Amino acid sequence: MLKTVSLFAKLPETSLKELEKLSVFRKYPKNTVLFMEGDESSHLYIIKKGKVSASVQGEDGREVILNYMGEGEYFGELSLIDGQPRSATVQTVTPCEFVAVSRSSFQELLQTNSDFAWVVTLAVTQRVRELTESVRDLALLDVYGRVSHALEKLSDEDGRIESPKVTHQDIANMVGSSREMVSRIMKQLIIGEYIDQGSNYIQIKKKLPKGW
Repeated sequence: MLKTVSLFAKLPETSLKELEKLSVFRKYPKNTVLFMEGDESSHLYIIKKGKVSASVQGEDGREVILNYMGEGEYFGELSLIDGQPRSATVQTVTPCEFVAVSRSSFQELLQTNSDFAWVVTLAVTQRVRELTESVRDLALLDVYGRVSHALEKLSDEDGRIESPKVTHQDIANMVGSSREMVSRIMKQLIIGEYIDQGSNYIQIKKKLPKGW
């Protein structure tokens, strides 16, 4: 499993086997909160099966979804590097299976394997770029622009969003808008035959317009 994850792909076989011995397997049902924003950190999680959401919450209780992650993706590395509390709440969206790597194993690899340290540096850089992109979207795009960008980000190579399909409220939480506004935009995209929406999927049928 670890060999297929970009973070560990360049590790020597001996290091990989040792890390797998120290890792633990965890399984959780749908809607399980793995950890809350502000919790102490102890493990890096690699998604073996299922999907999770990462979110933050304002003082007024409003939730903003930062990202959805699926099989082969990982989370929790930032807190293992700097020792700070978790920066987001992560919850399972579907039943999930994880491989969990402890902080001590992760930090030992950072100190003893330069290839691993470089890959982690690139991974953290990518996280920062994604955050910068999200802030740019919120600052510069109108609601339609943020919705279309979210749909493109969530879809697979075939333009499909499923397992499970995100709701209008989920999209609203991602783009900082109301569910009612998102529903109006989605309805117009359906009328324009840009998307198709079923009970358990959203399908992007053609390139979404830049503006509405």
